[in-house]
Amino acid sequence: MLYGIAAATASFLLAALLAALLRAPALRLALVDRRRQRPVPLLGGAAVVLVTGAVAWTGDRTGVVPLGSGAGRLLAAAVAVGALGLAADVWRLRRRWLLAGTAVAAACAVPYGETGPVAGGLAVGWIAVVAVAFRGLDHADGVAGTVGVVTAFGVGACAAAELMDGLAVLLLALAAALTGFLLHNWHPARIALGACGSLFAGFLLAGATVFTRAGHEPLAGAGVAFALTALAGVDAVLVLLSRRFAGRPLLRGGPDHLAHRLRRLGLTPQGAVVVLAVSSFCGVLVGVLVHTGWAGRVTVLWVAGGAVAGTAALLRVRVYGARGTPAPGQRRARPHEARRAGEGGSRRAGADVPSRRRPTRTQGSRTPPGATGAPGEASSRGTIFPVRQTRRAEKAQVSEALRVRNG
Repeated sequence: MLYGIAAATASFLLAALLAALLRAPALRLALVDRRRQRPVPLLGGAAVVLVTGAVAWTGDRTGVVPLGSGAGRLLAAAVAVGALGLAADVWRLRRRWLLAGTAVAAACAVPYGETGPVAGGLAVGWIAVVAVAFRGLDHADGVAGTVGVVTAFGVGACAAAELMDGLAVLLLALAAALTGFLLHNWHPARIALGACGSLFAGFLLAGATVFTRAGHEPLAGAGVAFALTALAGVDAVLVLLSRRFAGRPLLRGGPDHLAHRLRRLGLTPQGAVVVLAVSSFCGVLVGVLVHTGWAGRVTVLWVAGGAVAGTAALLRVRVYGARGTPAPGQRRARPHEARRAGEGGSRRAGADVPSRRRPTRTQGSRTPPGATGAPGEASSRGTIFPVRQTRRAEKAQVSEALRVRNG
């Protein structure tokens, strides 16, 4: 118990310090992500991986809280997945390679002796999918870290109920490290998890869920696993369905995740994170109660019903082309093209475009109000902006009428 408190405190402080130190190298190496036109460094996940692994390894090496062969193998596989995510942050690997590498790591960590070959194979695919889904949660400030903290506490409670002390301390260290990271990831974020931290957290949480449910009835175990990671699954299903219905490529990014849709409904960035955290807590609470026997198995159906209802409601939120949509058949003008077109048009327009300069008056001559008909003089009636007229001795700057596009 005392080592668990010490491990959580050390993880919190070390993660907060290391995340602050890794921000400058990430900016220098251009390892950034664009969020609302601002660069956010992506090495926050490296801090979470290093701190969680170091604290758990220290407890195992000192013999205070041994991880055991299963938890140690799970931690090693999770660190390997984190390294794969770091490679994805640096070289922009495709999602298929991330999914394949995560599945290989999961195949090396699943306890087949307790789950059996069939359930073990299904667990491998589920762990890989959950890890990639957690990467999708890192689409807005504070979302992935907050959901990871809530889920880590829930899975850690299930591990403690099964007397898996090493796995429970490992999850406690992960939750504390994510909390320290959130000090820099709350809106406006100064650093983000990236693929490194999100894949590591999702893999470790899903793998720990499989370990805690190994040996139990498979159908009830699937319900508990779904409840513990329901929010990540809802986000992945919502994105895939919306892109499918819109005819967009499934792997093409866009502002169609949970936090994006909540922002469309008028919530602030902090409010969207709070709503997602409460939703995740409800699912995790149901999973813990069912696992410990305080609630029946049918309670999971409430989580499934809420997930279906939430997905159906959020699918009605328009996220594609809602702002600045061009007309059918018209290409959206880029900012620099529009700026150049405006400057070039004002130069070519000459006398046809109203001049921004104030009218100049020659000395000794004043135009009386209402005077009209004199060449070279602008009438004060019906003229809002003064226009410089072409004199007889000058050549006209424009030989054709000005054509205004989309006028």
